[in-house]
Amino acid sequence: MRHTRIVVTHYGGPDALRVVEEECPEPGDGEVRVQVLDAGVSLPDLMMREGIHPETPRLPFTPGWDLVGVVDRLGRGVSGIEPGQMIAALPISGAYAQYVCLPQDELVPVPAGLDAAEAVSLVLNYVTAYQMLHHSAKVKPGQRVLIHGAAGGVGTALLQLGRLAGLEMYGTCSLRGASAVSELGGIPIDYQQFDFVKEIQRLTRDGVDVVFEGIGGPHIWRSRKVLRPGGTVVAYGLTSSLRGGRLASGRQGGRHRFRAIAIFGWYIAASWLLPGRKRVIPYSIQWLKRLNPALFRQDLIALLCLLQQRKIVPLVAQLIPLAEARRAQELLGDGGVTGKIVLVCNG
Repeated sequence: MRHTRIVVTHYGGPDALRVVEEECPEPGDGEVRVQVLDAGVSLPDLMMREGIHPETPRLPFTPGWDLVGVVDRLGRGVSGIEPGQMIAALPISGAYAQYVCLPQDELVPVPAGLDAAEAVSLVLNYVTAYQMLHHSAKVKPGQRVLIHGAAGGVGTALLQLGRLAGLEMYGTCSLRGASAVSELGGIPIDYQQFDFVKEIQRLTRDGVDVVFEGIGGPHIWRSRKVLRPGGTVVAYGLTSSLRGGRLASGRQGGRHRFRAIAIFGWYIAASWLLPGRKRVIPYSIQWLKRLNPALFRQDLIALLCLLQQRKIVPLVAQLIPLAEARRAQELLGDGGVTGKIVLVCNG
């Protein structure tokens, strides 16, 4: 049996993505072959394609951090799981495919009846948001938070979960995303028209308790300015390394996995030297998952329960066929996407 997957042939722009037809992979010992229903499209996918994300594999590789699928075939030694069962996983790479083989312990059961596109939105974006809120920042009802990129995948997740936590929320976004931010309980700040530091000072007088910072670089320092004394910036990304979905530096593509993280680390370390009792702490979903895989599973199961109860409803920006992965990454790179772009891999 043959299947389709997407392969990055060189580090660079969307033209690096190729559609490949090949034989389906066979599960090894302790592995499960998964028929992928939906795969998420995320900014880390673009950064890996450009070769600058710390998790960037060697060429050629198949991108895709998160997936929801159906158990198709069991390898030797696998038990406690049945063909046809719906599952979710965070493989970090490999999800842009119709079939993928994964270790059994990577799979998290998905309750029957859930929409695959909504469920896949939880795996990377909502787990990131949930863990930053409750494990990194340890938010309390009534606290004020500022969310950068509030109309995006992680931003809308932070807004929905923050509303459940009883937070007072502000979110930077473009004018196009302002209505979505408002509908999810946040006060939008158009970063293209206003200086967010001045706006937060005007709106709150004394600042916020937490900033969720996915932009990185000197933007971390500016985010720190809007904190109350004792406040926290949770830094979880470096999207400033991209412009229009490409390397902001204009360099040619290459596997420079540690360049971005070194810059990221430098800004975090330097921020601790500034006065004011204001912390900057890093967050990484993949490293927390490696250190505590049971916590990742527990948090994703909790989110799936919230989805089942319709206490959260992920915003799915577009459903795009797997073969059009290049277009999906171009759309995300162009910016202004509200919610999550999802690749439909099988039907």
